[in-house]
Amino acid sequence: MMSLAHSHYFWRIDKMEVRRLCPAIGAEVIGIDVSQPVSDELFAEIRQAWLDSNGLLVIRDQNLTEEQQIAFAGKFGRLHKLQGHTVTKYLHPDHPEIYRVSNKVIDGKPQGRKGAGTYWHSDNSYEVEPAQASVLYAKEIPPVGGDTIFASTHKAFEGLSETFKEFLMPLKAVHSFANAAGGGFRNEVITQEQLSNVPPTLHPIIRKHAETGQLGVFVNPGFTSYIEGLSADESRAVLGYLFELVTKPDYQYRHRWSLHDVVIWDNRCTMHYAVMDYDGSGERLMHRCTVIGEKPLAAVA
Repeated sequence: MMSLAHSHYFWRIDKMEVRRLCPAIGAEVIGIDVSQPVSDELFAEIRQAWLDSNGLLVIRDQNLTEEQQIAFAGKFGRLHKLQGHTVTKYLHPDHPEIYRVSNKVIDGKPQGRKGAGTYWHSDNSYEVEPAQASVLYAKEIPPVGGDTIFASTHKAFEGLSETFKEFLMPLKAVHSFANAAGGGFRNEVITQEQLSNVPPTLHPIIRKHAETGQLGVFVNPGFTSYIEGLSADESRAVLGYLFELVTKPDYQYRHRWSLHDVVIWDNRCTMHYAVMDYDGSGERLMHRCTVIGEKPLAAVA
Protein backbone atom coordinates (compact mmCIF):
# COMPACT_ATOMS: atom_id res chain seq x y z
CA MET A 1 0.00 0.00 0.00
CA MET A 2 3.02 2.29 0.26
CA SER A 3 3.45 4.95 -2.42
CA LEU A 4 6.53 5.79 -4.47
CA ALA A 5 7.27 8.53 -1.92
CA HIS A 6 8.56 5.86 0.48
CA SER A 7 12.12 6.20 1.81
CA HIS A 8 13.95 5.31 5.00
CA TYR A 9 13.02 8.69 6.54
CA PHE A 10 9.67 9.47 4.91
CA TRP A 11 6.86 7.39 3.52
CA ARG A 12 3.21 7.76 2.63
CA ILE A 13 0.43 5.24 3.20
CA ASP A 14 -2.72 6.38 1.39
CA LYS A 15 -3.44 9.84 2.92
CA MET A 16 -1.21 9.27 5.95
CA GLU A 17 2.35 10.60 5.94
CA VAL A 18 5.01 9.12 8.19
CA ARG A 19 8.24 10.99 8.95
CA ARG A 20 11.06 9.44 10.93
CA LEU A 21 12.09 11.57 13.92
CA CYS A 22 15.61 10.21 14.33
CA PRO A 23 17.58 7.23 12.98
CA ALA A 24 17.28 5.02 16.07
CA ILE A 25 13.66 5.38 17.12
CA GLY A 26 10.48 7.30 16.50
CA ALA A 27 8.26 8.58 13.71
CA GLU A 28 5.59 11.25 13.35
CA VAL A 29 2.29 10.52 11.64
CA ILE A 30 0.66 13.38 9.74
CA GLY A 31 -2.81 13.59 8.26
CA ILE A 32 -4.97 11.61 10.67
CA ASP A 33 -7.51 12.54 13.34
CA VAL A 34 -7.85 9.90 16.04
CA SER A 35 -10.67 11.79 17.74
CA GLN A 36 -12.83 10.22 15.03
CA PRO A 37 -13.52 6.47 14.89
CA VAL A 38 -10.43 4.74 13.48
CA SER A 39 -11.26 2.03 10.95
CA ASP A 40 -9.54 -1.34 11.17
CA GLU A 41 -7.80 -0.61 7.87
CA LEU A 42 -6.43 2.74 9.05
CA PHE A 43 -5.43 1.29 12.41
CA ALA A 44 -3.48 -1.49 10.68
CA GLU A 45 -1.48 1.23 8.89
CA ILE A 46 -0.91 3.14 12.14
CA ARG A 47 0.23 -0.01 13.93
CA GLN A 48 2.61 -0.92 11.11
CA ALA A 49 4.15 2.56 11.18
CA TRP A 50 4.53 2.16 14.96
CA LEU A 51 6.35 -1.15 14.56
CA ASP A 52 8.50 0.15 11.69
CA SER A 53 9.67 3.08 13.85
CA ASN A 54 11.02 0.79 16.59
CA GLY A 55 7.93 1.26 18.70
CA LEU A 56 7.48 5.04 19.02
CA LEU A 57 4.87 7.10 17.22
CA VAL A 58 3.94 10.80 17.58
CA ILE A 59 0.58 12.17 16.41
CA ARG A 60 0.24 15.93 16.90
CA ASP A 61 -2.74 18.29 17.19
CA GLN A 62 -5.28 15.80 18.49
CA ASN A 63 -8.11 17.28 20.56
CA LEU A 64 -9.35 14.26 22.52
CA THR A 65 -11.99 13.68 25.13
CA GLU A 66 -11.36 10.95 27.68
CA GLU A 67 -13.74 8.66 25.81
CA GLN A 68 -11.94 9.28 22.51
CA GLN A 69 -8.52 8.55 23.99
CA ILE A 70 -9.81 5.32 25.54
CA ALA A 71 -11.39 4.27 22.23
CA PHE A 72 -8.18 4.88 20.29
CA ALA A 73 -5.91 3.24 22.88
CA GLY A 74 -8.30 0.29 23.01
CA LYS A 75 -7.52 -0.45 19.36
CA PHE A 76 -4.08 -1.60 20.55
CA GLY A 77 -5.54 -4.11 23.01
CA ARG A 78 -7.12 -4.55 26.43
CA LEU A 79 -6.57 -1.57 28.74
CA HIS A 80 -5.05 -1.79 32.21
CA LYS A 81 -6.95 -0.26 35.17
CA LEU A 82 -4.19 -0.61 37.82
CA GLN A 83 -6.58 -1.71 40.57
CA GLY A 84 -5.02 -2.37 43.99
CA HIS A 85 -1.91 -0.44 42.99
CA THR A 86 -0.30 2.45 44.85
CA VAL A 87 -1.15 4.74 41.90
CA THR A 88 -4.85 3.79 41.88
CA LYS A 89 -5.61 7.12 43.57
CA TYR A 90 -4.30 8.91 40.47
CA LEU A 91 -6.70 7.22 38.07
CA HIS A 92 -9.33 9.41 36.45
CA PRO A 93 -12.39 9.32 38.76
CA ASP A 94 -14.78 8.61 35.89
CA HIS A 95 -12.44 6.67 33.61
CA PRO A 96 -10.19 4.18 35.45
CA GLU A 97 -8.49 3.33 32.14
CA ILE A 98 -6.76 6.74 32.38
CA TYR A 99 -3.79 7.29 34.70
CA ARG A 100 -3.16 10.98 35.36
CA VAL A 101 0.32 12.46 35.61
CA SER A 102 0.40 16.06 36.83
CA ASN A 103 1.95 18.63 39.13
CA LYS A 104 -1.41 20.45 39.38
CA VAL A 105 -3.11 20.79 42.74
CA ILE A 106 -6.71 22.04 43.03
CA ASP A 107 -8.14 22.79 46.49
CA GLY A 108 -5.28 20.87 48.03
CA LYS A 109 -5.94 17.76 45.93
CA PRO A 110 -3.31 16.50 43.44
CA GLN A 111 -4.73 16.14 39.93
CA GLY A 112 -2.31 13.36 39.08
CA ARG A 113 0.92 11.76 40.17
CA LYS A 114 3.70 14.33 40.40
CA GLY A 115 7.12 13.23 39.20
CA ALA A 116 5.88 10.01 37.62
CA GLY A 117 8.44 8.12 35.54
CA THR A 118 11.45 10.26 36.45
CA TYR A 119 13.78 7.30 36.01
CA TRP A 120 14.56 4.93 33.15
CA HIS A 121 11.93 2.19 32.94
CA SER A 122 9.58 0.13 30.83
CA ASP A 123 5.98 0.39 32.03
CA ASN A 124 4.89 -2.43 34.34
CA SER A 125 7.84 -4.70 33.52
CA TYR A 126 7.41 -6.12 37.04
CA GLU A 127 4.19 -7.85 35.95
CA VAL A 128 3.95 -11.38 34.52
CA GLU A 129 2.42 -9.82 31.41
CA PRO A 130 4.02 -6.36 31.19
CA ALA A 131 2.46 -3.46 29.34
CA GLN A 132 2.43 -3.66 25.57
CA ALA A 133 1.62 -0.10 24.50
CA SER A 134 1.30 3.15 26.42
CA VAL A 135 -0.73 6.01 24.91
CA LEU A 136 0.09 9.39 26.49
CA TYR A 137 -1.90 12.54 25.71
CA ALA A 138 -0.79 16.08 26.57
CA LYS A 139 -3.77 17.98 28.01
CA GLU A 140 -1.73 20.79 29.59
CA ILE A 141 1.97 21.55 29.21
CA PRO A 142 4.35 24.06 30.83
CA PRO A 143 5.94 26.86 28.76
CA VAL A 144 9.28 25.02 28.85
CA GLY A 145 10.50 21.65 30.05
CA GLY A 146 8.70 18.41 30.76
CA ASP A 147 10.28 16.46 27.89
CA THR A 148 10.21 12.66 27.71
CA ILE A 149 13.24 10.70 26.53
CA PHE A 150 12.82 7.35 24.77
CA ALA A 151 15.44 4.69 24.05
CA SER A 152 15.37 1.72 21.68
CA THR A 153 16.23 -1.63 23.24
CA HIS A 154 16.48 -3.12 19.73
CA LYS A 155 19.32 -0.72 18.89
CA ALA A 156 20.96 -1.49 22.23
CA PHE A 157 20.94 -5.20 21.37
CA GLU A 158 22.55 -4.44 18.02
CA GLY A 159 25.30 -2.62 19.92
CA LEU A 160 26.37 -5.77 21.78
CA SER A 161 29.22 -7.99 20.65
CA GLU A 162 28.26 -11.43 19.35
CA THR A 163 30.05 -13.05 22.28
CA PHE A 164 28.13 -11.02 24.84
CA LYS A 165 24.84 -11.66 23.02
CA GLU A 166 25.46 -15.40 23.35
CA PHE A 167 26.25 -14.98 27.06
CA LEU A 168 23.03 -13.05 27.70
CA MET A 169 20.66 -15.16 25.58
CA PRO A 170 19.80 -17.83 28.19
CA LEU A 171 19.80 -15.48 31.20
CA LYS A 172 16.76 -14.17 33.05
CA ALA A 173 16.39 -11.20 35.38
CA VAL A 174 14.04 -10.49 38.25
CA HIS A 175 11.74 -7.48 37.84
CA SER A 176 10.18 -6.14 41.01
CA PHE A 177 7.88 -3.28 41.97
CA ALA A 178 9.63 -3.34 45.35
CA ASN A 179 12.75 -2.24 43.47
CA ALA A 180 10.92 0.95 42.48
CA ALA A 181 9.57 1.43 46.01
CA GLY A 182 13.04 2.54 47.03
CA GLY A 183 13.60 4.48 43.83
CA GLY A 184 11.05 6.07 41.51
CA PHE A 185 8.19 5.45 43.97
CA ARG A 186 10.06 6.41 47.13
CA ASN A 187 7.76 9.39 47.75
CA GLU A 188 4.63 7.23 47.62
CA VAL A 189 3.05 5.47 50.59
CA ILE A 190 3.15 1.79 49.61
CA THR A 191 1.48 -0.83 51.77
CA GLN A 192 2.61 -4.42 52.17
CA GLU A 193 -0.69 -5.49 50.59
CA GLN A 194 0.06 -3.41 47.50
CA LEU A 195 3.52 -4.96 47.24
CA SER A 196 2.03 -8.44 47.60
CA ASN A 197 -0.31 -7.70 44.68
CA VAL A 198 2.71 -7.46 42.38
CA PRO A 199 5.26 -10.09 43.47
CA PRO A 200 8.64 -10.22 41.69
CA THR A 201 8.65 -11.92 38.29
CA LEU A 202 11.31 -13.42 36.04
CA HIS A 203 11.81 -12.28 32.43
CA PRO A 204 14.38 -13.09 29.74
CA ILE A 205 17.14 -10.49 29.45
CA ILE A 206 17.03 -10.75 25.66
CA ARG A 207 13.41 -10.47 24.59
CA LYS A 208 11.98 -11.48 21.24
CA HIS A 209 9.32 -9.08 19.99
CA ALA A 210 6.05 -10.98 19.56
CA GLU A 211 5.15 -9.18 16.31
CA THR A 212 8.40 -8.28 14.57
CA GLY A 213 10.69 -11.03 15.85
CA GLN A 214 13.37 -8.45 16.63
CA LEU A 215 15.54 -8.94 19.70
CA GLY A 216 16.00 -6.34 22.42
CA VAL A 217 17.60 -5.87 25.83
CA PHE A 218 14.73 -6.22 28.31
CA VAL A 219 16.10 -4.80 31.57
CA ASN A 220 15.62 -1.35 33.07
CA PRO A 221 16.98 0.56 36.10
CA GLY A 222 13.50 1.22 37.48
CA PHE A 223 12.28 -2.32 38.00
CA THR A 224 15.06 -4.85 37.29
CA SER A 225 16.58 -6.15 40.53
CA TYR A 226 19.12 -8.85 39.70
CA ILE A 227 20.08 -11.59 37.24
CA GLU A 228 19.20 -15.15 38.14
CA GLY A 229 22.17 -17.48 38.50
CA LEU A 230 24.85 -14.80 38.89
CA SER A 231 26.50 -13.64 42.09
CA ALA A 232 25.43 -10.27 43.47
CA ASP A 233 28.65 -8.65 42.24
CA GLU A 234 28.34 -10.23 38.78
CA SER A 235 24.70 -9.21 38.51
CA ARG A 236 25.44 -5.60 39.46
CA ALA A 237 28.27 -5.43 36.93
CA VAL A 238 26.27 -6.89 34.04
CA LEU A 239 23.13 -4.87 34.77
CA GLY A 240 25.17 -1.70 35.24
CA TYR A 241 26.69 -2.17 31.80
CA LEU A 242 23.33 -2.93 30.18
CA PHE A 243 21.65 0.07 31.82
CA GLU A 244 24.42 2.31 30.51
CA LEU A 245 24.21 0.75 27.05
CA VAL A 246 20.44 1.01 26.64
CA THR A 247 20.43 4.67 27.71
CA LYS A 248 23.21 5.63 25.31
CA PRO A 249 22.28 8.89 23.49
CA ASP A 250 22.82 7.20 20.11
CA TYR A 251 19.71 5.09 20.74
CA GLN A 252 17.47 7.90 22.00
CA TYR A 253 14.79 10.33 20.90
CA ARG A 254 13.85 13.27 23.14
CA HIS A 255 10.27 14.44 22.72
CA ARG A 256 9.49 18.08 23.36
CA TRP A 257 5.78 18.11 24.03
CA SER A 258 3.26 20.36 22.30
CA LEU A 259 -0.30 20.75 23.49
CA HIS A 260 -2.53 17.86 22.35
CA ASP A 261 0.32 15.59 21.27
CA VAL A 262 -0.41 11.87 21.41
CA VAL A 263 2.64 9.63 21.84
CA ILE A 264 2.40 5.85 21.64
CA TRP A 265 5.35 3.71 22.71
CA ASP A 266 5.94 -0.03 22.70
CA ASN A 267 7.13 -1.16 26.12
CA ARG A 268 8.36 -4.42 24.60
CA CYS A 269 11.21 -2.64 22.84
CA THR A 270 11.61 0.81 24.44
CA MET A 271 12.45 2.47 27.73
CA HIS A 272 11.61 6.03 28.69
CA TYR A 273 12.46 8.76 31.19
CA ALA A 274 10.24 11.71 32.16
CA VAL A 275 12.28 14.87 32.73
CA MET A 276 11.06 16.67 35.87
CA ASP A 277 12.56 20.11 35.19
CA TYR A 278 9.36 22.17 34.97
CA ASP A 279 8.01 22.24 38.54
CA GLY A 280 7.56 25.88 39.48
CA SER A 281 7.59 27.03 35.86
CA GLY A 282 4.16 25.81 34.80
CA GLU A 283 1.48 23.16 35.10
CA ARG A 284 1.51 19.85 33.27
CA LEU A 285 -1.36 17.38 32.93
CA MET A 286 -0.98 14.15 30.97
CA HIS A 287 -3.45 11.31 30.49
CA ARG A 288 -2.05 7.82 29.93
CA CYS A 289 -3.77 4.64 28.82
CA THR A 290 -1.82 1.41 29.21
CA VAL A 291 -2.39 -1.67 27.06
CA ILE A 292 -1.88 -5.08 28.66
CA GLY A 293 0.72 -7.16 26.85
CA GLU A 294 1.88 -10.75 26.74
CA LYS A 295 4.40 -12.79 28.68
CA PRO A 296 7.83 -11.85 27.27
CA LEU A 297 9.26 -14.28 24.72
CA ALA A 298 12.81 -15.51 25.20
CA ALA A 299 15.27 -15.26 22.32
CA VAL A 300 16.11 -18.94 22.80
CA ALA A 301 13.69 -21.73 23.65
